[in-house]
Amino acid sequence: MYPYVRLAKETLKSRKAPPLGIFGTHLSQHVCCPWDIDPWMELNNGRALTLYDLGRIPLAGRTGLTQAARDLGWGLTVAGVSVRYRRRVQMFQRFDMRSRMIGWDARFLYIEQSMWRAGECTNQMLLRMAVITKGGMIAPARVAAALGHAGASPALPQWVQAWIDADATRPWPPAP
Repeated sequence: MYPYVRLAKETLKSRKAPPLGIFGTHLSQHVCCPWDIDPWMELNNGRALTLYDLGRIPLAGRTGLTQAARDLGWGLTVAGVSVRYRRRVQMFQRFDMRSRMIGWDARFLYIEQSMWRAGECTNQMLLRMAVITKGGMIAPARVAAALGHAGASPALPQWVQAWIDADATRPWPPAP
């Protein structure tokens, strides 16, 4: 089940936090609950993706993206993701989540999120997000302008650009 109660709690907490600039980092604290684990008694890989919503949605609120989307009739959708898992998060362990936008290209916004426990990164996610309307995708530069950012995106890190380039070679639709 989707963690609606946890999302509501995080959203309410983030409303009391100061606004963030477009490239600000949202920091949140979480606990791995019994319903988050897999048969090996650790955070389930799919659940980790769901829990990243608990950082990304408040980040959108604090940067003004949520309000801009409401005002302008935009929607937000995930368009791709790459996750690297490196350390276990076990039941009842606490972890910090860091969420931040790192830039954009002609079509997508790129968000980096990571989970940290005892000073070590347990996993990291790169997410590609599209801002959409009934008429199609909104140019990320227009989204950035709506958030008060004048100018181009900072250069995307080389590892992000390499992922973008590699993903562009992937056939779509996939072979049956």
